[in-house]
Amino acid sequence: MKRACLLIAMLTATHAGAAFKCVDERGITHVGDTPPPGCAKVVMYEINRSGHILRQIDPTLTPEQAKQKEIEEAKRRAAEKIAAEQKRKDTALLQTFSSEMEFDIVRDRNIEPLRARIRSAQDRIKDVDKRLKEVEEEAEFYKAGKKKGKKDETPRSLVDERERLKAERVTLDKGIADAEKEIEQTREKFEVDKRRWVTLKSGK
Repeated sequence: MKRACLLIAMLTATHAGAAFKCVDERGITHVGDTPPPGCAKVVMYEINRSGHILRQIDPTLTPEQAKQKEIEEAKRRAAEKIAAEQKRKDTALLQTFSSEMEFDIVRDRNIEPLRARIRSAQDRIKDVDKRLKEVEEEAEFYKAGKKKGKKDETPRSLVDERERLKAERVTLDKGIADAEKEIEQTREKFEVDKRRWVTLKSGK
């Protein structure tokens, strides 16, 4: 108990002999036993008799300054997050690849399933086109019969099959285009990663 009281007394004595000091916007130094009015808008320091700084006292911010500080703080946090993510990626690159050739090997390994998807779609397109041609020819047969005054009309099942085949053809074409785009994106990604890896390895 006595030790705690002694510590409090020492701290009180230190701050009792303290002063407040600042340099205002015009370069004028203000010192006082209490915070000088001229220090209201600038950083102020509490100092002891020896001139050592005890603490820094920031000025009260206006609403505009507070908002600007908040924006700058958000930018700083965002920049730190980006830097941390880049560091994580760099570490992963260095740990995953040991040579430039490995990038090409892994790239081709990722691209092969996409090429297989394209080949499968192209094979299916051949079957669809073949069947679509047969359906069109059969539909023309019914149309020719109708022109001659016959009551025969294209069966609904034939019409539905033709529409289904056309829709499937569109889907297959889109699938091929998407796969080709993904292949290009994969190539670009590995090329960017390879260049980054080379830069990291060279120490630049």
